[in-house]
Amino acid sequence: MTIITVSQVNTYIKALLDESLPLKNIFITGEISNFKKHFPSGHLYFTLKDEKSQLKAVMFKTSALRLKFDPDNGMKVICRGRISVFERNGEYQIYVEDMQPDGLGSLNLAFEQLKLKLFNEGLFDEKYKKSLPKYPQKIGIATSSTGAVFHDIQDITKRRYPLCELVLAPTLVQGADAAPDIVKSIKLLDSIEDIDIIIVARGGGSIEDLWAFNTEEVAKAVFECNKPIISAVGHETDTTICDLVADLRAPTPSAAAELAVPDIKDIKTFLRNVNYTLESSLVRRLDYEKQRLDDICEYSSEKYKKIINDKRNELSLNAGKLDALSPLSVLARGYSIILKNNALIKSANNINVGDNIEAKLSDGLIKCTVNEVKYE
Repeated sequence: MTIITVSQVNTYIKALLDESLPLKNIFITGEISNFKKHFPSGHLYFTLKDEKSQLKAVMFKTSALRLKFDPDNGMKVICRGRISVFERNGEYQIYVEDMQPDGLGSLNLAFEQLKLKLFNEGLFDEKYKKSLPKYPQKIGIATSSTGAVFHDIQDITKRRYPLCELVLAPTLVQGADAAPDIVKSIKLLDSIEDIDIIIVARGGGSIEDLWAFNTEEVAKAVFECNKPIISAVGHETDTTICDLVADLRAPTPSAAAELAVPDIKDIKTFLRNVNYTLESSLVRRLDYEKQRLDDICEYSSEKYKKIINDKRNELSLNAGKLDALSPLSVLARGYSIILKNNALIKSANNINVGDNIEAKLSDGLIKCTVNEVKYE
């Protein structure tokens, strides 16, 4: 009898499994349990099970990095890999090289997982949505410089609101390098002080084509941007994570341009209406002020006439009083004024016998010599 060691048995069984062609590239469906992501290696360890049995599984970091979704317990998946033995423990397991959700595509699942994660973090909350300026002067565009998207936005903006300037940040919108390039363009446009709005846009495509806009790094860049962002990715039926985080979602890039700028025709109509309203208001005000001025003038004229009459009467009254007190009036009544050396004589004590005096009458002057002074 040949006696062998445990290690020899495990090595032999491993060799048998490794040489089996059906087990070298096998597809297995099952439910994930006992899931564990090992840190810092990044390897995934879990168990695949069905109603009757289970199989240990490992997915090394190099393969795990290619996953578009996050595996978790209870998830039904299809794994592709090879069956072999881990000699140290004597356990056979599947070494998973690829994994897909069973019944739901990996990208769709990854989209739903990230959508739920960002929703729970509040990135979709309306309270964080920034309003768009009504009359933007400069708009930043993050899109491809070679596609039709930028030209469509240019045409619509020029037609609707030619006063607005567009600034293009040429951006990769598809492929493995697209997501970091989108983030770079958003940050660049956000750093330009006089840009009022940013439009992140690309044309339609499959979920794979649009995937850069479904990444967490792009979502965080949109959320952290200080300027309002319009997301216009794909067609109207396409919805991306970027759309959900953005301040405003446009169904198409062309629609984004229409949402970003006003129509100059509407502005001209508004200004004509305002001009008409101002003119009408001004005419009414002028008519009112003219009537008010006429009323004031009429009132002032009557008031002036009354004042003139009152002053005239007052003048007549004072003139009568003054005339009554006038020496001329006294003279006219038969009295005379005695003057000595052109000075008025008010008392007999001021006259001596022999003085030359003058008696002023209403119609003339008499020169006299005093012969006698009598006192009373």
